[in-house]
Amino acid sequence: MLGAIGLDERQETAYRALVALGAAEITDLAHRLALPEPETERTLRRLEQQGLAAQSSARTGRWVAAPPGVALGALLTQQRQELEQAELAAALLAEEYRAESAEPAVHDLVEVVTGASAVTHRFVQLQLGATEEVCALVTGRPMAVRCADDEAEEKAATRGVTYRVVVEREVLMMPGGIAELTAALGRDEQIRVVDRMPTELVVADRSLAMVSLTGRGAEPAALVVHASGLLESLTGLFEAVWREALPLRLGGGGDAVTTATAGPDTTDLEILSLLLAGMTDASVAKQLDLGLRTVQRRVKGLMELAGVTTRLQLGWHAYAKGWVARDLRERP
Repeated sequence: MLGAIGLDERQETAYRALVALGAAEITDLAHRLALPEPETERTLRRLEQQGLAAQSSARTGRWVAAPPGVALGALLTQQRQELEQAELAAALLAEEYRAESAEPAVHDLVEVVTGASAVTHRFVQLQLGATEEVCALVTGRPMAVRCADDEAEEKAATRGVTYRVVVEREVLMMPGGIAELTAALGRDEQIRVVDRMPTELVVADRSLAMVSLTGRGAEPAALVVHASGLLESLTGLFEAVWREALPLRLGGGGDAVTTATAGPDTTDLEILSLLLAGMTDASVAKQLDLGLRTVQRRVKGLMELAGVTTRLQLGWHAYAKGWVARDLRERP
């Protein structure tokens, strides 16, 4: 909790204990913290350097806590000043960068990133740096663009960044694939599915993109593309794939279907969405942990509810009734 002002967990625990006691001998405090006395003393010395504790002038070996309102307030003020200075430095560097890159050389428009760790780190950077939208094409065997990075996505979503993601149908078959996609839909991400994906790609704010360079079996490598004609082409590629993809609907994602009469429940909609994405009855049953007969029975029930005799007709009816309709907030 106090890590933001430079205290580690042990120091914070020691300070809290000292505040609760008011004053304490090293021996008593070490016993309370379950630490060796030398380690307890080193921790108190560190707190003393930060103005949070002091040795009692009335009794040798006794330590007292500095008033939190005064001591912590001073540290917070110092942190704010340092943060303001860092923000100013960042603004100056950004201005310098814009001035230098007003007419960037061709070799500055792209950069090659190699190695799994470096590619993953760059992918996370793109998400954390986005302010408006992240668009991604994800293959069934992601090498450069990871299928999910919950922590980075949650941080971006907290800032209001929207996600539009197209996944290859194979992603639905992967272990944990349905669970990850359900979690993403729960974060209000928009997800669609295609049979085959042309490439792995992520575009952040239409100003920066990363595309896979390697084939399967090779060391992961990616091309990071800055504002240029190539970036516009990659953005156009994403939009073309997005338009042709089918929207995915799973439990916890999308708009709820409400009707005056009985209609499909959440499980029905999950089954229907996965079938429309091209999965077989057996694959749907496996991914949703249902029996094959249960899936087939529910599909038959949906056909009866829709008043149709074929699955093709069921698909058309599902769109007409809004069971799997595209979100009105999505781009065409």
